[in-house]
Amino acid sequence: MTIAIIGGSGFIGTRLIKRLLAAGHTVKILDKQDSKYYPELRAFADVRDIVSLKKELQPYFDCVINLAAEHRDDVEPKSLYDEVNVGGAENVCEACVELGIKKIIFISSVAVYGFAPLNTDETGAINYFNDYGRTKWLAEGKYRAWLSSDRNNSLTIIRPSVVFGEQNRGNVYNLLRQISSGFFPFVGNGKNKKSMVYVENIAAFIEFSLNNGVGEHLYNYVDKPDFDMNSLAEEVYTILGKQNHKIFHWPYPLGLFGGLCFDLAAKITGKKLAVSSIRVKKFCANTLFDSVNIQKTGFKPPVLLKDGLYNTVKYEFIDKVQGHNFYTE
Repeated sequence: MTIAIIGGSGFIGTRLIKRLLAAGHTVKILDKQDSKYYPELRAFADVRDIVSLKKELQPYFDCVINLAAEHRDDVEPKSLYDEVNVGGAENVCEACVELGIKKIIFISSVAVYGFAPLNTDETGAINYFNDYGRTKWLAEGKYRAWLSSDRNNSLTIIRPSVVFGEQNRGNVYNLLRQISSGFFPFVGNGKNKKSMVYVENIAAFIEFSLNNGVGEHLYNYVDKPDFDMNSLAEEVYTILGKQNHKIFHWPYPLGLFGGLCFDLAAKITGKKLAVSSIRVKKFCANTLFDSVNIQKTGFKPPVLLKDGLYNTVKYEFIDKVQGHNFYTE
């Protein structure tokens, strides 16, 4: 299969490309950023620029996978959420219509559910609380409009929870780094659970979804069983050989007050800080999701969540690997 991956220079895209190439697919990366590991496959394109998309999606592709997104909590200007996530989706759909591409896989997010009830599955109510969740939901609408325009179209929407793995520098990495340092300001009682996704597994599921037929296919993606924050910290300390490390819990009101102080400091200095009130709220919230639709497919993730955590902690904080090409191993 000939596949275009928009936003393929990033973390998930790079792991996905390794799998696709190994399976014999032909891959092209469309990204405004260079690909560190597959520069020969990358062509410049920006989802906000319909001209660049149409140019690089020629002469024909069997499938377009869109990973491009604005997702950070501190994106400025705020209009980028709409320009990239919603306008980008509209441009991808327009390009696919013009070029006759019938299969799209869109990576959305469980952020469309907001602070959802425990074990929310694909039937859960849409209740986003931030611009990221809002614009991911609006983007899904653009793809559904494209789907309805031709009965031969195939649309797969995947809503993953937070993704982690080797060489990622996102929220989970920052959490693991703080835990591994031994100076972890643990806010709350630690009983809240977090649905997580190991990058190799989401890449495997995207590859699996290439076989989907016509119509809409909607999936939450989470790896099970879920960790609560206490068991996650204990597992990390065990991997690091620090089984006897004691965890000190800060009361939630105190932690939230600290986050608000950081918000004020960020506003005064104009700098982006690692701690904020929204991150404290996210840390202490239950973000527990389920997927009934994936269970129906028979898909089996290649890596246990516990093993993915071990791989990541060992790579980043024990071996402290730097500077080599992880993806050619």
